[in-house]
Amino acid sequence: MTKSISAASILMLTTALAAPALMGSAARAQTPPPPPATTATPGQPNDQQLETTPQDVQSNTPGASERATQPVEGPVEISGPGAGGGDDVIVIQGQYIPEPVRASSEVVNVLSAADIARSGDGDIGSALQRVTGLSLVGGRFVYVRGLGERYSLALLNGLPLPSPEPLRRVVPLDIFPTSVIASSVVQKSYSVAYPGEFGGGVINLTTPAIPEESFLTIGGAVGANSETTMSNGYTYFGSDLDFLGFDDGSRDVPGALSGLLDRGYGGRNANVSTAELQAATASLNNASTSLIQFNDDIPFNGAADISFGTAIDVGSDRLGIIGTVGWDNSWQTRGGNEQFVTGLSTTLDGGDALIAANGEDFRFLETNNRVVLNGLLGLAYEFGEHKIRWTNLYIRDTLKESRISIGTDAINVDPDRLLNRSRTSWFERQLFDTQVVAEFEFGDFSADFRGTYANTQRESPYERSFSYEFDESIQADFDPTAVPALVDLGYSDPVRVDGAWVNDLRSNGQNAFIAFSDLNEDIYAGAADFAYALPTARDITLSAGVAYSQTKRDSERLNFQYRSNQVLPSQIAQLRPDFLLSDYNVYNYGITLRENFEEVTRYDAQLDVLGVYGQIEIEPVDFVRAAIGVRYETAEQTVDTFDQDGGAGTGGAAQLVNTRLENDYFLPAATLTWNFAEDMQIRLAASKTIARPQFRELAPQQYLDNETNRTFIGNQFLEDSELFNAEARYEWYPSEDDRVSLAGFYKEIDNPIEAVALIQGQTFFTTFANAPKARLFGGEAEVQKYFPLYDWGLEGNFFDGRNLVLVANYTYTNSDVEVGADDQVRAVGSGELINASTYFIDGQPLVGQSDHLVNVQIGLEDEDSLSQQTLLVNYASDRITSRFSSINSDLERVAIPFYEEPGVQLDFVARQGFTIRGVALEAKFEARNLLGTQYKEIQTYEGSRIDRNVFDPGQTYTLGIGVNF
Repeated sequence: MTKSISAASILMLTTALAAPALMGSAARAQTPPPPPATTATPGQPNDQQLETTPQDVQSNTPGASERATQPVEGPVEISGPGAGGGDDVIVIQGQYIPEPVRASSEVVNVLSAADIARSGDGDIGSALQRVTGLSLVGGRFVYVRGLGERYSLALLNGLPLPSPEPLRRVVPLDIFPTSVIASSVVQKSYSVAYPGEFGGGVINLTTPAIPEESFLTIGGAVGANSETTMSNGYTYFGSDLDFLGFDDGSRDVPGALSGLLDRGYGGRNANVSTAELQAATASLNNASTSLIQFNDDIPFNGAADISFGTAIDVGSDRLGIIGTVGWDNSWQTRGGNEQFVTGLSTTLDGGDALIAANGEDFRFLETNNRVVLNGLLGLAYEFGEHKIRWTNLYIRDTLKESRISIGTDAINVDPDRLLNRSRTSWFERQLFDTQVVAEFEFGDFSADFRGTYANTQRESPYERSFSYEFDESIQADFDPTAVPALVDLGYSDPVRVDGAWVNDLRSNGQNAFIAFSDLNEDIYAGAADFAYALPTARDITLSAGVAYSQTKRDSERLNFQYRSNQVLPSQIAQLRPDFLLSDYNVYNYGITLRENFEEVTRYDAQLDVLGVYGQIEIEPVDFVRAAIGVRYETAEQTVDTFDQDGGAGTGGAAQLVNTRLENDYFLPAATLTWNFAEDMQIRLAASKTIARPQFRELAPQQYLDNETNRTFIGNQFLEDSELFNAEARYEWYPSEDDRVSLAGFYKEIDNPIEAVALIQGQTFFTTFANAPKARLFGGEAEVQKYFPLYDWGLEGNFFDGRNLVLVANYTYTNSDVEVGADDQVRAVGSGELINASTYFIDGQPLVGQSDHLVNVQIGLEDEDSLSQQTLLVNYASDRITSRFSSINSDLERVAIPFYEEPGVQLDFVARQGFTIRGVALEAKFEARNLLGTQYKEIQTYEGSRIDRNVFDPGQTYTLGIGVNF
């Protein structure tokens, strides 16, 4: 007997069944860190070899010079601007102040290899969120004290890196596995040896160099997520090599279409025949890139890596070789609500509320397969007091996405029409960096020369999307055995379907798109730093340097829409995506690609920066150090944008907008350190810095960010931001393992760049605009304490030789945008002056800023062997992700921004070393998000709420093992 059921009910039911399968995070193999390694950042070589305790970090921080008070074990090597030059040593009280901290004139936090291992994080971005005042946004970008990632400068061995992200100039730090990083230094006060783009802080990643002894480590891990692994999700085939993060050529642009593009297809007068256009349309790879399939057993996560290193004595010289290779394959399924509205609606009682029925209201499910490959090869040569390093880094980060969402779109279609939207994507991000650092020391004089070439690429071929509409007037028979979820519910007999999903490729809400995008960025950079220690009674070091960098980016995105030149029969419109766009339909129903190019299809961008600095570091009285300097920086930034349509109706691309920013700045900085008591010191710092708009923020090219599922567009009228920074910090080191610090900070920002959401036509965009002014202030507190358990009388087999470790830090930040009644800003698109209150509401916090950040680590560590058990708690309070405002019923403009609620994250990590037949091994267990905290991005207004993006990431469990030879 035939039962009657709605086709919409079938698809929504299967989606709902799959929706709980959410987010499987990456499982990265963790192995013991390599032996202490050489580090490098901008600046000078060491002026002498000093000694410190084994607990001191092998790291490097600009502005630091090597100083110690008494001989202890283990040399520390630090390289930074203004350091070195002579044998004079500033007198410092206290043997327990860590060498990198006591040596630096600036406010720094050091994340050592031991710190990273304790947290168990697989990438450096996740590890850095444990540092005081740092938060991780979107799992990828590190914010310092709530300031956006544009205010955070990331360097590798003191040299700049390009970003594979089209929306950002800053490299996402989650692409750096912890296995290729020896240490990380976070500097929060500005030093003139650094580039002038310094807002919240600089993060300098240091790669390993010369190991103390040879090592070989092989590791592997397997991971599972409670909402993803062996659960429901979506996949599509793609190509045979997708599991390695490479395409086998299946996604290449076919020759037929490439030939049309070379001839100017997309231009209004391009001479392209219908036959040529049909041939190009039919040549596109179809089923393997468009057909999404239900998968009820998403695989486990897996990872493997190998690291090796050796040191070779060449007479009295020393040659070091270090290499790492890693592979990580992880799965993440997310399912939940996705809504947004264009503004406030009037309720029945005459009030105002956010109502999803007046906007977009979808239930979505997506599965992402992420593959990360990384490789590092470093060579270092030490001869006498000199050292040369050559570091090569390769990272490839590939993301494969399958997504289906069901709901209504009252903004672009109709609130009464049910839509089924699907999307398949493939993103290839690749980073290559080669750099040489040469450090020379000649008594009181030292010199450091650095050079790098870095290239990043991002390709996204075959970004496909389909939109079907539910037509209730169609009836058909349906076999439920074709849907596993329905079989599980007991459906086996044929059912009569009341309604069908249709796509005629012509109607509003019924369409198909395909896009190809390509980004390439090159960085050429070089610097020279010099330092001279004057032969005076008081220690005085003069330092100076020059740096030049050139960044070039080319970005292109071509978006096509499939259109039919005749009305498709109902039977054809009901076909699944790959059948709908089959060769048969292309030739028999006139389906062809039509250019759907936005206003800007390509932009070419370049940034040239020349900086010169001078600094004096002096000891005016005992236990007091002062560093005073100024940097002069001149820069030219251009973004040229082009339209494939030709603008004036000619074939080929025509230039549309030419953005040019040329500015010179004098950027002073001063830091005073007073070591006023045993193992205690106070630092005071003040500086002026800048923040430039990023290329993508200046280019008015539309771009869909798949992570947030929102469309971005740049604003070519942005200007530089200027900052004033001040900080005071108290530090106490009661023992070699313990520390306490308190800090206060204040910032003023002129013309801060903020993300703004707005409606243009019927499209919801996120763009960028300069606010008139902003200020930020706050405080930090940090404590680290080791408690020997034998002091508490806890002795036994398990507690023998163990310490209880407590690490906790808290950051409070308050920020607000200041908007006066007469303040004006440049309008997005037109550039005309408009009231600043159109985009900004006075008193609102900066985008990305959380008022409260808390990190707590509670663990047990064995003093005599590798055995650690650590509980980690991370909390970040609500933060704005994008600004949005509307007019209420009282005709007042009110803020209804998008808020992210990170909430509380509870993790557990255990590491245990052991030996089998003389071979050293390490086992590691990770349990992440034990509280099951949801991801929430929402809008609220007077009790009403819209779920912009809400899903359950689930809990992730990973077991890994490493073998050390």
